[in-house]
Amino acid sequence: MKEHFSIADKEKLAAISVEKEKLSRRDILELMGTNRDTYKRVRGSIKRK
Repeated sequence: MKEHFSIADKEKLAAISVEKEKLSRRDILELMGTNRDTYKRVRGSIKRK
């Protein structure tokens, strides 16, 4: 896909793709939602595991 962009567009894309903030592994896992509570339906009511 990059082959179809102009030189100016490639430069803009490169500037955007540079990461400005380094996230730790813990932050990434939190964003993915792995530390959230899990719920399960039991006999019609919803209970937390």
